[in-house]
Amino acid sequence: MKNISSLFLFGLLLVVINCKSVNNNDVFYHDKQPEMVSDQFRFTEGPASDKEGNVYFTDQPRDIIYYWDWRTNKIAEFLIRTGRANGTHFDKHDNLITCSDDQGEIWKISKDRKKIEVLVTHVNGNRLNGPNDLWIDKYGGIYFTDPLYERDYWVDFKQEIPHKSLYYRNKEGGIIKLDTFTQPNGIVGSEKFKKLYVSDIDAGKTYVYDILSEGKLSEKKLFCEMGSDGMTLDEYGNLYLTGNGVTVFNSQGKKINHIPIPEEWTSNVTFGGEDHSVLFITASKSVYILPTKTKRVK
Repeated sequence: MKNISSLFLFGLLLVVINCKSVNNNDVFYHDKQPEMVSDQFRFTEGPASDKEGNVYFTDQPRDIIYYWDWRTNKIAEFLIRTGRANGTHFDKHDNLITCSDDQGEIWKISKDRKKIEVLVTHVNGNRLNGPNDLWIDKYGGIYFTDPLYERDYWVDFKQEIPHKSLYYRNKEGGIIKLDTFTQPNGIVGSEKFKKLYVSDIDAGKTYVYDILSEGKLSEKKLFCEMGSDGMTLDEYGNLYLTGNGVTVFNSQGKKINHIPIPEEWTSNVTFGGEDHSVLFITASKSVYILPTKTKRVK
């Protein structure tokens, strides 16, 4: 009787493991395709969802931040004159933190738009090249990438930092350089998995770090042979990269899916909606949504 019970439990464990594996890889509904919400923009970027699941995103050429209300499936303006915001992320107080590269800055914008604070302008007295994307950890620290994409709206720009790097700003405002890349771009992390992912888009690679403690990372490891403009993670540890549509990799760096988007360039992606299970995609002049069987990771 004991042996039969053991065999039954072992068989049940195999079923659970197999089901989990299916869930990890099969996160999309086969009868659903990306739905365009709007194509009124010049170039969309930097989506981030608030606590309610509404998604804020930027139209950098127009210097405007918009938001998608998931209840109505409508787009509305949030803020005009954003410092040319690009990548964004919400902090634990639901303030929108933006990579505003007009003057090489990072901003904090309150949800009521009554308070805007510049968090970062220089490192060691030198203007940043142009912060591009960011992720905020549980300590309130900001990991951010600083590539160089010279903009036609920059006035009298002179490069003061010769490298293109990954930085960490702690909650007190101290900034340290963590690593240098060919052209760092998309970034995302997870407290659950204790991982940080950074794309080196011009090198055609994405790297992963173990998060060891506040602002401290392991040596980087190659995650996959693909660069990315933006990225997000789901609850299973699948990583979503952008460029030619959205490409999905499992936590071992194996490609498991590709979502075609009928635009010249897919810039970024995040999860939003009522339970943060809707993939929100920024792509050139448009934004798209796609319901999934998964949701964003904490």
